[in-house]
Formats: sequence, C-alpha cells, structure tokens
Amino acid sequence: MTENQMFCFQCQETAKGTGCTVKGVCGKTAETNLWQDLLLGVVRGVGTVDHYLKKAGKASLPEVESFITDALFSTITNANFDDTSILNKVTNGILLKKQLMDLAAKADISLPDWQEVRWGGDEDDYAEEGKREGILRNEDPDLRSLKELTVLGLKGMAAYYEHASRLGEHNPDIINFMSEALCTISDPDASMETLLNCVLATGKYGVDVMALLDKANTGVYGNPELTKVNIGVGKNPGILISGHDLKDIEDLLKQTEGTGVDVYTHGEMLPAHYYPQLKKYKHLVGNYGNAWWKQKEEFETFNGPIVFTTNCIVPPSPKANYKDRVFTTNSAGFPGWKHIEAGVDGHKDFSEVIALAKQCAAPTEIETGEIVGGFAHAQVFALADKVVEAVKSGAIRKFVVMGGCDGRMKSRNYYEEFALKLPKDVVILTSGCAKFKYNKLALGDINGIPRVLDAGQCNDSYSWAVVALKLKEIFGANDINELPIAFNIAWYEQKAVIVLLALLSLGVKNIHIGPTLPAFVSEGVLKVLVENFGLGGITTVEDDLKRMVG
Repeated sequence: MTENQMFCFQCQETAKGTGCTVKGVCGKTAETNLWQDLLLGVVRGVGTVDHYLKKAGKASLPEVESFITDALFSTITNANFDDTSILNKVTNGILLKKQLMDLAAKADISLPDWQEVRWGGDEDDYAEEGKREGILRNEDPDLRSLKELTVLGLKGMAAYYEHASRLGEHNPDIINFMSEALCTISDPDASMETLLNCVLATGKYGVDVMALLDKANTGVYGNPELTKVNIGVGKNPGILISGHDLKDIEDLLKQTEGTGVDVYTHGEMLPAHYYPQLKKYKHLVGNYGNAWWKQKEEFETFNGPIVFTTNCIVPPSPKANYKDRVFTTNSAGFPGWKHIEAGVDGHKDFSEVIALAKQCAAPTEIETGEIVGGFAHAQVFALADKVVEAVKSGAIRKFVVMGGCDGRMKSRNYYEEFALKLPKDVVILTSGCAKFKYNKLALGDINGIPRVLDAGQCNDSYSWAVVALKLKEIFGANDINELPIAFNIAWYEQKAVIVLLALLSLGVKNIHIGPTLPAFVSEGVLKVLVENFGLGGITTVEDDLKRMVG
C-alpha cells in the first residue's frame, strides 16, 4: 500500500463492495483510518495482557473496562473523525498497557511475544505501527474474515456496554470475554476452529450485553410504551439531539426545562419518546427528520444547535450553515466541533448549547403528522392476548423482522417496496434506523395491532429475541425456527453485526441480510455461515416475498 492508502471494509457502503482504499465513503481520511488502526492494535494489546492477568487469577485494573469500550466504540463507522481525540486514546491505552504489563511482571506471568503486546509505544513509531496493525496484516482471507467479524462484533458490543455502564449497569463477565476475544484475534497462530468459536461466543455475549442495556434503560426510564410522536415543529427555538445515549438526553431535558428551548430527537434518538421518564418532559416536542444519512439537508433547516451523543455523523460540507453549531459527547468526535465531557458526577453541562439555542430561530417545518412506536417486549407482552388470538385465527399469518440500519444507497429502496408489497396479514417487527424506510407509510393495522411494531433503537432488537422465545413457549414450538417469523435485516455498521451474531447464537436460521453481503465475510466463511445457519442475501422484492412470506 502507498503512503496515502488505507484499507477499511467494515461498513455496508464500502467502496466497490470490497474496501475503501483512498478515503472512506463515510468521509474518513486515510490518516484518520491509520490512527484508528493504531488504536485497535493498542486495544488488542491491552485486552491480551488483561486476559493473561485474569487467567492467572490476578487482579487487573478497573480502567480496562472504560478504555476498551470507549476505544472500540470510537472506531465504529461515523463515530469519531477527530484525529486528536483518537490519538489521545492511543496515548492513554499505551500507558494502561504498560501498567498492566508491570502487574504481570510482578506476578511472574509470561506474556506472548505478539506485536500488539511487545510494541513499546514510541510516538515516533505511531505511523509505522498503525500500518503494521491494519486489517491486511492477516494474509489468509478466511482467518482475516473471522478475526474481523469478531472485532466488528466487539465494536457493537462496546457501544451497547458503554450506554449501559453510563446508567450504572456493569457486567465483568462481558468485559472479561472482550479481553479474551481481543487476545484470541491477536494470536497470529489462532486456528480456523478457534476463531470460528470466538465468533459464535461473541454472539452469545452479544445477547448478554443487549439484555444488560435493556435492563439499564428500563430500570431508569421505565418500559417503553405505545406512543404517538409528533414529526412537526413548535414555535420555540430548539436543540436537536442525535445518537443513542439516553442519559445525555435526560441531562439535556432537565437543563432545558423552563428555559423556553424545546428539544427534538433525530435518527436513533427517536425511541427516547417511548420511555415514561423521558416523555414526561413537555418540551420534548417531537422527532425532526429521518435516518442519519439525510442530516446534511435536514440540519440546514433545523436552525438550532445539534448534539451528537454517538455515531452517526456525516461530515458537513464546507458551506454548511450548521457546521459551527454542532457538539459531540462520549466516544463521538469531529474536528472543530466542541466536545462536552462528563463531570465527576457522570452528568454533562449543556449550558453552552442552551445559550446558543436561545439565539437561533425555531426549526423550519419539513413535515407534519405523527408516527407510532414503543413496542418493546413489555408492550408487546401487554398485547400478547390480542397477538396470540390474531395468529391463531389467521388474522396475522406471519411476522417479518425488518430491523437494522438505513443508508444512502438507492438499492435500499428495496425495503420500502418490500414493506408496501407485504400481504395485509403480515406484521413488520422493527428496530434501529431501518424503520425510516417505512414507519411513515400508511400500512394500517390488524385487529387494532399496527402492522409496523417499532421496538426502538438497534439494541432493542433484543426485544424481538425475547418476543420470539415467548411465542415459542406459548405455541409449544420445539424450535424458534418453527415460528411464523422471517428475518429480512438491513445492515450498515457494526452494531448490526453484533445483532446478527446474537441472533445466530440463539439458533435463528435463514436470516437474509442486505442490501449487500459484508465485504469482511470471505467466501470460505460465508460457506460456513450458509451451511450452518442458512444465512443469505436479498434478491428482488417479488422473489423474496415468495421465499420469506409465501
């Protein structure tokens, strides 16, 4: 690879379906990609030493949890474009690894002689080490595929864990597994069997981390409930909050109460409206806009400040009127945007954002009406009698899980067309931003049950696993695959990867993913997934309707 080249194939829109080599389709530069590769090498080193300490029965350092989750989360697609922020994490990771290695030395623990472990962290060697730690360091395509499938799953796991931990929920078993998995993929001699087992274990712990986040969200904010969300605007100036972090929107709502400033959700923050302890704030006016990829035009008309609590950032054009009124928090970052850190109490001070909002015009209305959501597992269970009766009577013939991500490609119009052409006795179960392809369509209901049941954010795909297992119990099915449920999942980034691995770990088969198959899944690994799980892609709407619905 030349000096200005990179290689990244972690998202669905990767160039030519193989990998971005000059600049990321996401907007990431080759230099930013280099520092992210360097950071991932440091994370693997930290995880390896942490695992060796714990395997020997020795205490590690508590900082490992926050470092691993934050570092992995910051390398998710569209999360952090700020080189300074990424390099600060590299510096912190090098220091942490040295501290862990000192503990290992004192305990007379022999560490493996792998590059991630032995690299000393010389700042003059950052660029060369970043190149050494890139994806293509693994020459065998199948071994590379399994290692990258694991690390991408870990990125999604890290995102969910960070949200849960910010709400006070922790699970050392999950962190211990993450370190073990990082150690496994650092081993240059790891076998296909070892790496495949690591992928499957990542899915198992993916279920655990989604359950942890579900517990955190519902424990603090209550169970999501059926809610109609306004998509119009009010007359007050507003703040638009995007991403996934519910603690941040709670902080913002508390601090804006009584100020004359309204709060609007964007993208994956839409489900905040479903939680009783968040929807109680009257100045949480509604949701503005659609999925993440439309933000360039929608942020222009919002007029007020925007807060990114996580991905999905689309780099603004140089002439964008909003580029000087965007803030980031947590693992997100962008050059020139102010980053708001949490205080010692874990909360954030949004006073600067609020002061700016008061100087701005109210949002320009781009649509009117309402959308309905809030169908996480507790709400679905509350309707269980109606749902079971509708299934038994034949009023509901089938459910299709259409969760996941939205994106820019025109091929994604497939999902809108698929939803429109579904027979009227089929219900869509959705979560994540994929829903923006069809959650504003007039698809009607079945005996009062809406034909689009939105559980919430991408992590709320957990609800459909819980619901499926409950239906299996109710109908006395021997296997989850005997239920009248089909899976047609749209993917874009790494949180969709951990959702897919979680579903596979639960034994779900014949999942279809699109609009394209992942570039990081080699032919050999795809063959294994097809043979063992029936994993497949999508074709045409007509053919897929026949296959999935009949």
